[in-house]
Amino acid sequence: MSAAAKIELRDVWKSFDGKPVLAGVDLKVMTGESLVIIGGSGTGKSVTLKCILGILHHDRGDVLIDGVPIGRLDRRGFLRHFGMLFQGGALFDSLTVWQNVAFRRRHGRKPLPRREARDLAIEKLRRVGLGPETADLYPAELSGGMQKRVGLARAIATDPQVIFFDEPTAGLDPIMASVINDLIRELVSEMGATAITITHDMTTVRTVADHVAMLHGGKVRWAGLVGEIDTAGDPYLDQFIHGRAEGPIEAVR
Repeated sequence: MSAAAKIELRDVWKSFDGKPVLAGVDLKVMTGESLVIIGGSGTGKSVTLKCILGILHHDRGDVLIDGVPIGRLDRRGFLRHFGMLFQGGALFDSLTVWQNVAFRRRHGRKPLPRREARDLAIEKLRRVGLGPETADLYPAELSGGMQKRVGLARAIATDPQVIFFDEPTAGLDPIMASVINDLIRELVSEMGATAITITHDMTTVRTVADHVAMLHGGKVRWAGLVGEIDTAGDPYLDQFIHGRAEGPIEAVR
C-alpha cells in the first residue's frame, strides 16, 4: 500500500461572488517533494495555498494532510508544522530581527525563554547567511534582500515539515534572486521538508522545483517533472514559460 501524500487536493472548488477561481483542482505533493505552482495573475495560486492552510474554506472537494481531511485536524496543531515565506516579507516593523525570527518560538504553546529564543534566532540567521550583528536591527534598517533572508530564517525557525514560499524573489535584483533561490533549494533538501512555491519567475521554477503544476481556468492545466516543461508540448505551458504575448492565454489589456 502506497503512502499517503503529504498534501493532496481532490476536485477542490472555490468561488468569490459566484465566480469560480478554483474549479476542480487536483494536486498531490509527496513528503520531501518541492512543488512549484505557476500560472498567470488571478489563476488561483494564492487561493490554493490559503485553502491548504485553512485560511479560506473551499466550497467543495477535499484538502488532505497526510491523508486526513483538513476539517478533521486540530488547526493549531497542524499549523505548528508549517512555515511560510511571505511575498512582501511581512516582518513586524516594531520588533527586532531576532524577535521576528523567533516570534513563533516565543509565542507558541511552549514559549522559549528570551535567551534561548535569541540564540535560536541567531543560528537560523547564520543558516541564511546573516551574521549575529543583524539580530538587534529593525526591518527598516535592512535591504530588501536581507529582509527576504530574515523572512526565510523565520520560516525555518520551527523546523517545519512543510514550507510555503509566496513569490520568494519578488522585488529582488537578479543576483539576490539567485541567492534566495539557491538558499531555498538547499534548505528544503537539508531539512527534508515538503515545499510548495508559487511564482512567476521561471528561474525560481528551474532552481527550486522537483515537480511543476500550472493553473489555468481554475484547474491544473499541466503537471509534471521540472525537466519536462520545455518538451511537454502543451501550448498554454509553452506560452507561459516563454512569456509570449501570442497564444491560447489571452493577455489582459
